[in-house]
Amino acid sequence: MNFTGHFKTITAHKLLVMKYCFRVGLYRQGLMHDMSKYMPSEFLIGAKYYKGTESPNNVERRETGVSSAWLHHKGRNKHHFEYWMDYGLDKNKGIVGMKMPKKYVAEMFCDRLAASKIYMGDKYYQEYPLEYFNRSRHRIIIHPETEAELEKMLVMLRDKGEDAVFEYIKRELVKK
Repeated sequence: MNFTGHFKTITAHKLLVMKYCFRVGLYRQGLMHDMSKYMPSEFLIGAKYYKGTESPNNVERRETGVSSAWLHHKGRNKHHFEYWMDYGLDKNKGIVGMKMPKKYVAEMFCDRLAASKIYMGDKYYQEYPLEYFNRSRHRIIIHPETEAELEKMLVMLRDKGEDAVFEYIKRELVKK
């Protein structure tokens, strides 16, 4: 169990997401981001599977076949597209991605950027969040409009940098 390492990692991540959310005007979301990670059902498992270079959820999943911490987390945090999965109206399609409200898409971007920086450390580069997304997009269930919006922001990050994408988020996703 690595309580200290896990606590430091999730707190550094939370503070970085908070900084990004504040930057675009999502103050409440910034303050409340990932609070469930401090609950025993997530924190204790995170400390048990902590490595410091990847999500403990991935480690738990490899070792046990499922991540109970992730199942708890994604069901309580609206900035995860997995939260927005439901049975579609077309009974032939089964579970589909629902369109996410823009403020949660914005928080999802902030979350992905912060996670990339925290886990990559000194090895982080501006293209990494898009590359990470592209590696997994063929196997995820996400609403097409939500996917397109996230991809647009990740491409903008790669091509124009953080200032441009945060300005876009403020103007187009968070506007009053």
